Amino acid sequence: MILIALLTSMVAPPLLRRAMRAIPGNHDEHAREEELAAQAASSLAARRVTDMGRLAVISGGGSGIGRAASAALAQDCTEIVIIGRRAERITEAAAELNAAAGSCRVRAMTADLREPEQVQAAVDAITTGDRAVDVLVNNAGGNFVPFPVQGDLATERRDWLVNFTGNVLPAVLLTSGLLPVIRRPGGRIITVSSIAAFRGPATYGGAKAALHAWSAELATRLAPDGITVNVVAPGYVTGTEFYGQRMSPEFHAGRARQSPMNRGGEPAEIAATIAHLASAAAGYLTGQVIQVNGGALLGRG
Repeated sequence: MILIALLTSMVAPPLLRRAMRAIPGNHDEHAREEELAAQAASSLAARRVTDMGRLAVISGGGSGIGRAASAALAQDCTEIVIIGRRAERITEAAAELNAAAGSCRVRAMTADLREPEQVQAAVDAITTGDRAVDVLVNNAGGNFVPFPVQGDLATERRDWLVNFTGNVLPAVLLTSGLLPVIRRPGGRIITVSSIAAFRGPATYGGAKAALHAWSAELATRLAPDGITVNVVAPGYVTGTEFYGQRMSPEFHAGRARQSPMNRGGEPAEIAATIAHLASAAAGYLTGQVIQVNGGALLGRG
């Protein structure tokens, strides 16, 4: 025993630990200790997140799918920031969501996410107090050229730019601004696209398709940090402002017939998919485009 103690005092601790692992049976015990320590650290981190509450940021959260996603995530997140361009609409939505939840967990923020200065101001307001963002839902956008007309090259350029600017920039700029504070590991980035990305119309579908490639690159880059990045591509969804003046009984019937279910989706059905992607259960799901369209366009993945 005296000899062992003497050797222990003479051998550097790292060398001693390696020597001890070489003894039959000690390696498994050491590995088990390391596993238990990792589990304890993970559990502590999870408790800290639970104690602080999860923070979700949802762009375009004042109506339609964005508002439904806000309601769905309010069941799992203690704080939600919804961002929109129309101050009155976003404030009203936050008040109604808070009333439904019975608490003041939804906060409204007005910003035009096409403009870098306004994005930065929103990011600064969201990240006060060194708070990590657990969930980011990029939902802002729309078809800003619903009635394209054949015109000259200047008209063609304008139509492409307005839909690209209105659909791609809000997602890219907001994500880039918040990226340093997305939780690592465990963060979730979910972007709402459209069935149009697979089949048109051209300017709107092309803009949404650009989000697919961007999300794929982002998913690969952020996977080592434990952040998942996915896209939800809805088909025809009723109960939103998306179709505006185009909506009529005949229009609805025609769109519904595109699905073998012969109906449109509900915003809550799209929100359910978003909520799953935002959950801890979806930690191994990343880099995917999830179609939710009632079979109107069959997946090939």
